[in-house]
Amino acid sequence: MNLDFNNKKVLVRVDFNVPLNDKYKITDDTRIRAALPTIKHILKAGGAVILMSHLGRPQKKLNEDGSINREKFSLQHLIPHLNKLLRKKVQFSEETVGKNAKKLAKALQPGEVLLLENTRFHKEEAAGDEAFAKNLASLAKLYVNDAFGTAHRAHASTTTVAQFFKAKAKSFGFLMQKEIENANRLLHDPEKPVTAIIGGAKVSDKILLLDRLIDFVDHLLVGGGMAYTFLKAQGGNVGNSLVEEDKLDLALKLLKKAADKNVKIYLPKDSVIADRFAADAKTETKYSSRIRKGWMGLDIGEKAQKEFSEVILKSATILWNGPMGVFEMPAFAEGTKAIAKAVAKATKKGAFSLVGGGDSVAAVNQMGLAEEVSYVSTGGGAMLEFLEGKELPGIKAIHT
Repeated sequence: MNLDFNNKKVLVRVDFNVPLNDKYKITDDTRIRAALPTIKHILKAGGAVILMSHLGRPQKKLNEDGSINREKFSLQHLIPHLNKLLRKKVQFSEETVGKNAKKLAKALQPGEVLLLENTRFHKEEAAGDEAFAKNLASLAKLYVNDAFGTAHRAHASTTTVAQFFKAKAKSFGFLMQKEIENANRLLHDPEKPVTAIIGGAKVSDKILLLDRLIDFVDHLLVGGGMAYTFLKAQGGNVGNSLVEEDKLDLALKLLKKAADKNVKIYLPKDSVIADRFAADAKTETKYSSRIRKGWMGLDIGEKAQKEFSEVILKSATILWNGPMGVFEMPAFAEGTKAIAKAVAKATKKGAFSLVGGGDSVAAVNQMGLAEEVSYVSTGGGAMLEFLEGKELPGIKAIHT
């Protein structure tokens, strides 16, 4: 961020898409805290900060009369917490763009902060509309994008807006820089052996990632629901476990590609199985390829936990994306917890570890291990696409 912020208004795209409870209180402020270094730096350098962000998907969750639920998705709920974190009164514009937003922005003094209303209250945001982006750009002299979590979206506030600022008037924020640097450290010349731990429900969600990883990792640990598609493709009996029948051939192709490249794919030897998908279901631990009808695998078992952990502890570079089981149910969270502990232990021994993806991030946070891994990414989908090798529009926009 080598811009001259002194006496200038700075439009900063942040990712304040934080979870709120039914009383509109923030339940996890990780994303807000991640943006603080950038905001504080600009203020300290004599700038005035105009923050913009989305919150949820208001266009997809309209009221019965077709109107936007302004109360549920308003960024105004964040103001008390922002005041506390920044130790100053943050002003709020009930408009994202418009006369009032312009008036408040114009009156903003160095050292002051203004938060604009939810960008997604406008359909033009997701459409990447130029007129909407131009209105946003008119509020400031400089533009800083610090919202890595939305860098894969070609939205007005993340991508289009950048074209209205000259190359020397736009920059990444500190969070964006850290996300890009850490992902590049994994992708380009990582210290070997490299281990990727990939979980989650479906192979189809991570086809491109798995295919790309096989090109440069040494070990690939597959957990979560997607493991049963691989196990069934190999002829295993997986009962009622989640299987993508139309991806069985693809699973075999990925296994063959890994074998050809001398990459070892590890599937869970055993699984915690249940007679139904419920927190209070009957559970047993069985070999993953011998699950009887009517039962389903919902977590990796103790043998798998031990084998996966041993591989992790011998690794120099580690990527973890996705849970090992149905992490939100305590009965099926032990596998994910075991992986979190192993990643933290390997990091302590000197490994570089990158954790990305909602439930894997939630696991390290819940267990208090976030400080014990090398880097926790704030951008699930964005990090996934970056690791897949895609060019993210929010990143490209700063370079052009």
